[in-house]
Amino acid sequence: MSDTGVLSDEALMQSSAPCGLLKTDHLGAVLVANERLGLWLGLSSSDLCGTPLTQLFSKASRIVFETSIVPLLSLSGQVDGASLDLVNSEGTKTPVLLSAAVSGSGESSVTTFVFLLADARRAFERDLAKAKVEAETQLSSSQREGELREQFIAILGHDLRNPLASISSAMNILSRETLSDKNKRIVTLTRGSIQRMSLLIDNIMDFARNRLGGGINLTLSEGSALENEIEQVVAELRSVHPDRDVLLDLGNADDVKCDVPRLGQLLSNLLGNAITHGDPKRPIHVVARKSADNFFELSVKNFGPPIPPSAMERLFDPFVRSDNHGDQMGLGLGLHIASEIAKAHDGSLDVQSTDSHTIFTLRIPQG
Repeated sequence: MSDTGVLSDEALMQSSAPCGLLKTDHLGAVLVANERLGLWLGLSSSDLCGTPLTQLFSKASRIVFETSIVPLLSLSGQVDGASLDLVNSEGTKTPVLLSAAVSGSGESSVTTFVFLLADARRAFERDLAKAKVEAETQLSSSQREGELREQFIAILGHDLRNPLASISSAMNILSRETLSDKNKRIVTLTRGSIQRMSLLIDNIMDFARNRLGGGINLTLSEGSALENEIEQVVAELRSVHPDRDVLLDLGNADDVKCDVPRLGQLLSNLLGNAITHGDPKRPIHVVARKSADNFFELSVKNFGPPIPPSAMERLFDPFVRSDNHGDQMGLGLGLHIASEIAKAHDGSLDVQSTDSHTIFTLRIPQG
């Protein structure tokens, strides 16, 4: 306001500033005004001279000016950003933001006023208020979605797992009975279906958590539990698929820092993929070891047909299933969840596929 306050009357009159400018004497009468303000009010600059400033405002703004702005100017000598309405010669209101500064004292005091059009500012404030309401609505919606997400995951975890656990227990009891060869095959097939269903539930739950904001949760530990987990996963596969040969090369994996159950889930997914797409007449190779560059590596190799280059690009995407095999069971989530588990460990899951074999390799840093 200090720069405006020192404008000469001539400079003020000739000002091309995109705002209204005027000066008043100690009684509040207009001494000089610029053309911009005259255009807003439908009056010439000369017509404004001598007019009481209060006559330029609407009735409500006049009350605000006299009861609030004038006392504030008397006390502090300036006002910034007061919201008022000017009224033109036809009675139309023009919303403005008023700022003012007093120079001099007593009867020689002069007050300089600056008026800025307030339509854009008020539109901004309306948009801001609207955005706030929308944000609050969206937050409430997100909270409801979060509740639905938890309910959905709870249904998967409880309503699907519990019946499956009962079926599994029943099969375990039957497997200890004296059964005919036919019934033994039925029990084996049923246990295989149970294992596949359990893995599907795990993958669906992880996919739901990941896509709905929960992510892949890890509980890291160190010790010999990983070796036991790998051996257990391979043993379960052998029991369910006694006709398939799985060779395990378990190296120094006794002090790997990882989430043991998660790596067991990853291995189950990779073995399921190898069973589906590998040559049933040739063994599946599982190798677990520490590398020379301080990484833990877990690889699964099968001797099935190569993965087409077009499929390689989307191999770890959800709901992608290979066309190399006639059996289209499953949701196509196994490799996706395996890759997400690798990422959660700050590791990688890579694949190499040639005419002779396909190998998936997990690498997790141990530094």
